[in-house]
Amino acid sequence: MATTFHLQIVTPDKPVFDGQAEKIILRTITGDACILAKHIDYAAPLGIGEARVTDESGNTRTAACNGGLVSVADGEVRVIATTFEWEDEIDLERAKRSQADAEEKLRLLNPQDVNYAVLEAKLKRALLRIKVSE
Repeated sequence: MATTFHLQIVTPDKPVFDGQAEKIILRTITGDACILAKHIDYAAPLGIGEARVTDESGNTRTAACNGGLVSVADGEVRVIATTFEWEDEIDLERAKRSQADAEEKLRLLNPQDVNYAVLEAKLKRALLRIKVSE
């Protein structure tokens, strides 16, 4: 029985991962999804959340993943993410500044303001990046 599958992760800026994996866990807009070898064909939009990739050697890496799409077709898994940052690539100080900036702006806005949801998403991304990097 196959225990690995081909996984490709890309963002608009760069390829992130291209190789064999045992497992990927990531956040879709309806909750976390775990993909293993021989997964049925599947597609889902991604939310803001942690992603964990276990490679063919059993090493697990964590990343901050924001938006995009995951698809499984014929045993191949593709993640096309808006952003995908491995824990060791995250600039913690920048994430903390983004958090403080978003919190300050949210305090000044009425929840009915059209920019409120954008700032909430910015805050969620900053908090995720902080969590993953610490």
